[in-house]
Amino acid sequence: MTQGEAEAKAEGKTAATIAGWHAHVNHVAASPFMRGWLTDQMSLTVKLMQRCRQFRVQRLVQERAPALHDEFAQIALPRRLQVQQREVLLRCDERPVVYAHTVVPLSATAADWPFFGRLGERSLGTTLFGDPRVRRGELEYARLSRRHPLLRRAAAVLNTELPPFLYARRCLYRRRRGLLLVTEVFLPGLENLHTPGR
Repeated sequence: MTQGEAEAKAEGKTAATIAGWHAHVNHVAASPFMRGWLTDQMSLTVKLMQRCRQFRVQRLVQERAPALHDEFAQIALPRRLQVQQREVLLRCDERPVVYAHTVVPLSATAADWPFFGRLGERSLGTTLFGDPRVRRGELEYARLSRRHPLLRRAAAVLNTELPPFLYARRCLYRRRRGLLLVTEVFLPGLENLHTPGR
């Protein structure tokens, strides 16, 4: 049994019930500061780069793994099947500020997402926003509890205990016939970023 399969078995079916994804940001009771990050339509990479001296993408994993219980339906899978997943930390001046999780159905072709398999530590967001053939869906918002698999993974990578919940957003992208779902979890370090112009 692979690590991903073992984690999937341990998760049970809790992720779908503890995520609480919403189409409107009002449902997650975010502060004005967090609301600004959650709802901003510009590239998150660009916004982060404006607030630090050095921006870096740290790739954590890119592999086949079971889709999470709260995401398989979003990418048109009939049940919880294997997907290609990519997880990264976005760092500003080496401070981790966003944990990003991306999934692509295995049915997607190289023509759908020609860049996905060779991103390395380059920003996915820059690629998505720079391709006129990519169509962006509507943002969804959630307050993810520490029981959610993405927060458990983030805590393990950071080797720290996270707050009881963190704000997250996700968006579905389409290119040709391919679907790609990006979930961004905002980490506590975000609050220490500089304001542009200071």
